[in-house]
Amino acid sequence: MTTDSIKMVLPTRFNKAEIIMDKLRDFLKTWPGRILLILCLAPLALLGVESYFGGNVDPNQIAQVGEASVGLSEYQSAVNSRRTELLDQVDDASLINEDVLHEQVLKGLIDRTLLEQQAGKLGMTVSDDTINRLLLQEEIFKDAEGNFSNDQFSNFLRQRGMTKNQLFAEFRNQLSLDQLNASIVGTAIYPMRAVNQLIDLQLETRKVWLHRFNWQDYQQQVQISEADVEAYYNANKDELKSAAMVDLAYIQLIPANIEVKQVTEDELEQQYESYKQQLGVSDERMISQILLSGDDAKARANKVLAELNNGADFAALAEQYSDDPTGASGGAIGRFNPSVFGNDAAKVEDALEGLTVGEVSPVVNTSFGYQIFKVTEDNSDDVPTMESMREELTAKAKEYKRQTIYADKVTAINDLAADGFSIEDIAQQENVTLKRINDYRKENNTSVLAQPAVIKQAFDDFTIQDQAVTTGIEVGNGMVWAQPSNYRPTETLSLAAATPIITQTLRKQKASALALADAKKVAAAIDTVDDIAKQAVPFQALGEINRQTPLLSDKERGLAFSKQAPMNGVVAIASPTEVGASVLVGDHIETQGESQLSAAEKVQTAAIIRDNLGQDQLQDYLDYLRLVYNVEINEANMENAQVR
Repeated sequence: MTTDSIKMVLPTRFNKAEIIMDKLRDFLKTWPGRILLILCLAPLALLGVESYFGGNVDPNQIAQVGEASVGLSEYQSAVNSRRTELLDQVDDASLINEDVLHEQVLKGLIDRTLLEQQAGKLGMTVSDDTINRLLLQEEIFKDAEGNFSNDQFSNFLRQRGMTKNQLFAEFRNQLSLDQLNASIVGTAIYPMRAVNQLIDLQLETRKVWLHRFNWQDYQQQVQISEADVEAYYNANKDELKSAAMVDLAYIQLIPANIEVKQVTEDELEQQYESYKQQLGVSDERMISQILLSGDDAKARANKVLAELNNGADFAALAEQYSDDPTGASGGAIGRFNPSVFGNDAAKVEDALEGLTVGEVSPVVNTSFGYQIFKVTEDNSDDVPTMESMREELTAKAKEYKRQTIYADKVTAINDLAADGFSIEDIAQQENVTLKRINDYRKENNTSVLAQPAVIKQAFDDFTIQDQAVTTGIEVGNGMVWAQPSNYRPTETLSLAAATPIITQTLRKQKASALALADAKKVAAAIDTVDDIAKQAVPFQALGEINRQTPLLSDKERGLAFSKQAPMNGVVAIASPTEVGASVLVGDHIETQGESQLSAAEKVQTAAIIRDNLGQDQLQDYLDYLRLVYNVEINEANMENAQVR
């Protein structure tokens, strides 16, 4: 579906802030109280932030937004989190455009702060009772019987280093944002009638015939005079600029290229121990537990231990006394995993030391309470021997050694670069191949090092001024260090330098105009299907196509359904296209009898469209808030934060 087709049935956006505010106020008066527990505002479209910059921001802040602020540490944390998310998708840090990343994060934080202030101004708040009701519904806080557990709630807070008041404050703030967000996005209207119209467009088909007039076939007919070139140059001088360039010398270090011939028995032993401990498992003992918590937990634990020493059944006592949900199944917790016990792991290991199958530990005081353990199985004999795994362990040991050598070499090169050594000296000292790229471009870079991270550091002002070696840049699975020289800044081209570019541009323009003239002549001569074969140029019969056909270019798809043909005739359309000009001949547009979308899918489609419209309204609202609240950004902190 073309953009124009969609616009035919889309409702008009609210463009004026006053209209938005009036509708919001009306809606807020009828707010039903529906809120979502965890709703994060979707990333908004990237807009320029130049208009926000000012100089009256606290040194420890990145931005002042009305009466609120965005802290520098908050900003840096958000950038790191977003970068981590992107790395999960691309696996190559050099492919991340850091400038765009920082601008997106900053805009998101500013937008959120604007909405937080407005939510407070509008009186959108959430009571403690509401938060309590929501927390009671969360599965993470429920025990084995499905009831809210204060212990689990306390553990949740302790693990995150939060107090109850802090958690409630965060929830209250988020839920207030959710109210405001829903009040804006949720007001978007898009009727099913319009959805059906969009679907109908998707169902349209017609037979199409195509001929393309390539501009290259006309370039010999084109004459470009010096006056033409000079006139174009004078009219477009500001756009005719040379690319910023440097000559780049660089070295690249890739772990896979580091050869490791042999490993020692000690290194194999280390890998074997690592294998036995993978996933946090240090041995093959299966254990059960009885956990006692509360004020009298110690006394109760000693009593239970006494019963065990007198021959009582461990599983029965676990079921009777244990405060842990595992008690219902006799206290079984599987393999002994030290990581489960955190800082208490050493205590537990000492208690289990020397126990055989069936033996019980003494009482152990841990952060969970008072615990008693029993060894139920010992499957150590089931672990493969080191000798049986020698080939696999050798490969792992080599890889570990390779990564160690790589890390040491990266550190050594970074140190040499920091000490001011040239890239040539570093390459020689570390026995790494030196490579060069002449005319390395800042824009439209198609070299083997076209990654944004490399380009940014190669054209860094400090690096260029001192002709220094960059810090290590992650590229793919390796690291690159580069040293630029012979910097040539962007500058307006002279007439002589620009002449080849202008000549080619004018040649294509004039040749395309000739192609279009011929296309129009052919189109004018076609009224029926029989007329197609009478033309001097051959037409390609594409058969019956729809709006998604891959047989046409983007511009051609936009033309293919732009005009209706008479019932018993055809319509011929001539237009400039990517190749020069095209003539498309189409018969009568038909609509398929039945949509492939179900009723539920239509409803889902409408919901998606409404959400998109709602995001548009949200963006309009944010534009309004920027007029209400003064926004200033600390440029110095912004620049410093972008240095990695």
